[in-house]
Amino acid sequence: MTTPRTEHLVLPGVLTAEQAAATVRGILAAQREDGAIPWFRGHHLDPWDHVEAAMALDAAGEHEAAERAYLWLAAHQRPDGSWYAAYADGAHDDVTDRGCETNFVAYPAVGIWHHYLSTGDDTFLDRMWPVVYAAIECVLRLQQPGGQIGWKREEDGTPVTDALLTGCSSIHHALRCALAVAEQREEPQPDWELAAGALRHAIRRHPERFLDKDRYSMDWYYPVLGGALTGAEATSRVEDGWDRFVVPGLGVRCVVPNPWVTGGESAELALALWAMGESDRALEILQSIQHLRDPETGLYWTGYVFEDDAIWPRELTTWTAGSLLLAVAALGGHEATCAVFGGDRLPAGLDPDCCT
Repeated sequence: MTTPRTEHLVLPGVLTAEQAAATVRGILAAQREDGAIPWFRGHHLDPWDHVEAAMALDAAGEHEAAERAYLWLAAHQRPDGSWYAAYADGAHDDVTDRGCETNFVAYPAVGIWHHYLSTGDDTFLDRMWPVVYAAIECVLRLQQPGGQIGWKREEDGTPVTDALLTGCSSIHHALRCALAVAEQREEPQPDWELAAGALRHAIRRHPERFLDKDRYSMDWYYPVLGGALTGAEATSRVEDGWDRFVVPGLGVRCVVPNPWVTGGESAELALALWAMGESDRALEILQSIQHLRDPETGLYWTGYVFEDDAIWPRELTTWTAGSLLLAVAALGGHEATCAVFGGDRLPAGLDPDCCT
């Protein structure tokens, strides 16, 4: 096992160099030899969280391990461009959820672009372009006339046309990263640009096109994290939900009114705040969740029930650690992470206000 690069992962009150290295080693210890990264050993893998952990490895300079994670996806992509929603401990032939969730299928485009920016490896990008293309085409087959994207296909292939705001915001981000991959390869995809613009318009202007999940913090900040809301719109949305979801000194609630803060949501909010230029508040959020850190493994507990003073569930997840490392990497100026989550180098798609 290599020594992780941690100079940009040092953040006062969040991570020392030694702690950052321990967190990276914790993710590496959970990665299987075939490249798969389950939530933790003995638990399942889903494609979205697998990618989140792989991006954290790239942010730490563990490029070979990250590449193996993406090659696992390439090896086990289904003929229609999708992946199953869950695999038992990363074993591709032991599927625990045979549904197909569109935001899971789209998210590898984010990680693949992040890996390319981290390494400059054109051979890797050439190898993964068919993977990105097939995945995005699969997702866009569920785009609805209003721009929103149905959230899944059932096991038997039946499309579910209901759309989730969080999932669609993540897909918006993935579409922009996929467009960046296409642009780098000089393979223009005008249909993807139209799709991204229509999706962004739906997110910004038509909340009625999405299932009502207003109680969930992810629906609050994901339109910002996914780049659909920026500037004054992003600031207004964050301010409107701040007191509802943020528990000072403890982190971000997963769902109101439940007294449960989670590391993943907290770190993602910090990343969204950083993208808005609110680095001071991002730092405060990351400092507030250090009570979730396990000093033995360097990983982070999924959540904490503060009314009961209880860690729950009793699981140390690779994706929670991954989301924290990505937020720290952005605050630390890691170029690839800043480019992917800052959005400055991502194609925007069609002007959303041109869509109806």
